[in-house]
Amino acid sequence: MLDLNFVRENLPLVEEKLRQRGMNPAEVLRDFASVDAERRQAITAAETLKAQRNKVTEEIAKLKKSGQDASALVAETKNSREKIAELEKSAEDYDARLREILLGIPNLPHSSVPVGKSADDNRLERQWGAPPKFDFAPKPHWELGEELGVLDLQRAVKLTGARFAVYWDLGARMERALANFMLDLHTGEHGYTEVLPPYMVNSDSMRGTGQLPKFAADLFRVPHGEKDFWLIPTAEVPVTNLYRDEVLDGTRLPISLTAYTPCFRSEAGSYGKDVRGIIRQHQFQKVELVKFSKPEDSYNELEKLTRNAEMVLQKLGLHYRVMALSTGDMGPSSAKTYDLEVWLPGQGLFREISSCSNFEAYQARRANIRYRPDGKGKPEFVHTLNGSALAVGRTWVAIIENYQQADGSVLIPEALRPYMGAERITPKKF
Repeated sequence: MLDLNFVRENLPLVEEKLRQRGMNPAEVLRDFASVDAERRQAITAAETLKAQRNKVTEEIAKLKKSGQDASALVAETKNSREKIAELEKSAEDYDARLREILLGIPNLPHSSVPVGKSADDNRLERQWGAPPKFDFAPKPHWELGEELGVLDLQRAVKLTGARFAVYWDLGARMERALANFMLDLHTGEHGYTEVLPPYMVNSDSMRGTGQLPKFAADLFRVPHGEKDFWLIPTAEVPVTNLYRDEVLDGTRLPISLTAYTPCFRSEAGSYGKDVRGIIRQHQFQKVELVKFSKPEDSYNELEKLTRNAEMVLQKLGLHYRVMALSTGDMGPSSAKTYDLEVWLPGQGLFREISSCSNFEAYQARRANIRYRPDGKGKPEFVHTLNGSALAVGRTWVAIIENYQQADGSVLIPEALRPYMGAERITPKKF
C-alpha cells in the first residue's frame, strides 16, 4: 500500500506510473482527491468545533461559579457534541473509503524498470550456460516422467482432480532432494535462517502481502466456523507476516529467511494454459527467500537475492536467463522484479522458474512492519523482498528434460547425487 500523504502530494507522478503499468488512473484512483478533501474538511470542522466547545465550557464554569444562568450555553455545547460526533463519523467513513482506494493502487515501478505493455517488453539482463545438445529429439517431461514411471498424472486425477501430480520412487526422492539441496545452499553458503511456517494463514496475513483483496479468486479459502483461513499460495505470505505489527531493531537488518513449503493456487483465469505436465499445478512445492531490509539497502539486497537464486541453477548445470520485467508484466505489489527463466529442451522454450522482487515499503505498510534506525529514533517502514529459490517442481522438470539420455534414462546432476543416492533414473513401473 502506498502512503496517503505521498499519493496526495504526488498525484501526477502516481497517475503517470499507473499509465506505465497500462492502467487507467481514473479507474484506479477513482474519487481519491474529492474523498481526501472531504475527509480533511470534516476533520478541520470537527477540530474547530472542539476548540469552540472548550471555550464555551470555560464560560459555563465561570457563569455557574458566579451563580448566573448557563442553560443557553449548556444547550449550545450539546449541539456542538452532536455536530462533532457527526463530523467524526463522516471522517471515519472517508478514512475507510480512502483505505479501500489505497489498497487497490499497485506499487509504483522503480525508475530502472523497463516501460512496456507486456512480457514482450521485458529486458534481457544476462544468460548463463548453454542449451544441451542432443543427437535425438528431446521429449517433454510429461512423456519422460510417464515412461520412467516417476510421474503419475492419471492417478492424481483419480485421487483429487486435474492439475495435481503423484511422484513415484526416484521422482519423489528428487523433489525431496532438491528441497534439501536448496535449503542447505541458502542456509550454509548464503546466510539465510530456515523457518517452517504454517501452511494456512488468516485473512490479515493475506492482506499484509497483497493477495487480498485483489487475488481472492486465485486462492483456496478454508472456512472454519466464523473464521476464514487460506492455503498459502507461497511461503512469502507467512514468512513476511512473521513480523506483522512489530518494530524491528535496525541493527538486525537485513534479516534473511528461507522456507520450504507446499503452495496452493486455484489458477483462476488460466483455463487451457499449460495443461500438459506439471508446469501449472494447484499444489506445488517451493523454497522461498524473504528479506527485510533498510530502504537504502534494498536494491543491493535484491541483486544479492537474485544471485542466490541463480546459484541453484548454476550448481545444477541448467541453462537460464535473467529478465527484468516491464511495467506491464510486473505484479501489482512489486517495485522491481527479475524473472529467472530456465531452458526446457523438451518444449523448446524458456520457462519462468523464479521471480525475485523488491516491494519497497508496499507490503510493510499493509502489514505494519517497521524498524528503528540504529535501534533508536522514530520507527520507519522496512523494505521487503522475496524470491523463489527455487520452484521445486519446475526445477524437477528442468532436470528431467535437460539431462535426458538417448536410452530413455535421465542422469542426475552431480550436485544432487549425494541427496539422491543415485546417479541415474531408469524406467520402472508401479
